[in-house]
Amino acid sequence: MRCAAAASYARVVSATSARRELHIAIGADHAGFELKQHLIAFLGAAGHKIEDFGTHSTDSVDYPPICAAVGRAVRDGKAEVGIVLGGSGQGEQLAANKVRGVRAALCNCLYTAKMARSHNNANVLSIGARVVGVGLAEEIVTTFLATEFEGGRHERRVAQLAEIEEQESK
Repeated sequence: MRCAAAASYARVVSATSARRELHIAIGADHAGFELKQHLIAFLGAAGHKIEDFGTHSTDSVDYPPICAAVGRAVRDGKAEVGIVLGGSGQGEQLAANKVRGVRAALCNCLYTAKMARSHNNANVLSIGARVVGVGLAEEIVTTFLATEFEGGRHERRVAQLAEIEEQESK
């Protein structure tokens, strides 16, 4: 599986023409467990450092603490980016976004993965494991990681999001 993951990663990276080794925090609930395990192997084979925040089985578990831990790792600089996985990815995105400084984006297609990074400077990726297959998930992750924030007019909007977050925390 590791060789297949590395070959798949190399194919997708060459298509997006970018590769940079990252420290990635990852977490999932029971619905996302199998995809999480696959992505850990996939990203590890590409040389990324992965920190796994759980869950560690398909036994039912509540996702909010796991996703918040991924978000905190990103916020605190212990990881450069985070990935959260669940059945739809909706709740996982919501939980991660409760952590101050996190901009989690639900991306179940390549377009949203690219836009989340280039326009919103998203720092946590959420994927629905019951929505996308393994191959598409690999491409979504690769696109998300390979896409740079454009800045410019988008910088002003990301700053406005941070300002709203600051005001709401008072």
